[in-house]
Amino acid sequence: MAKKSKTQRAKASARRAEKRELAEEVVESTEGTAEEAASTKKAAAKTPAKDAVLTKSSAPAKPAKEPGRIATFFSGVRSEMRRVTWPTRTDVIRWSGVVVGALLFFGVFVFILDNIFPQLLVLIDTLNSTGA
Repeated sequence: MAKKSKTQRAKASARRAEKRELAEEVVESTEGTAEEAASTKKAAAKTPAKDAVLTKSSAPAKPAKEPGRIATFFSGVRSEMRRVTWPTRTDVIRWSGVVVGALLFFGVFVFILDNIFPQLLVLIDTLNSTGA
């Protein structure tokens, strides 16, 4: 069997994470409906059928407090960090070498432009002034 590329592995990981999230949402929604049904049955048993007015004791229970914006943000960050495909150690070393090499090349190139060309311009200027 051929080895999967990083992109293929990342896509597969993202699909698995989506399936997990969907399964969690289904479980949460079924738990919520079961709790609502149980609280409605209890409320109906406590209040007489002819009395249609809801009181505090017969009101359905409030759902659990949802997490705040900061908690939601960090849980999102955590789930995204699980999906990241990190480079291997050899990749990091290889690309670091490429970056250092490019920095050295362009550093030498700018040094040459900065020091050699002004001297060439002065030489050209002196040649023009002596010939005129």
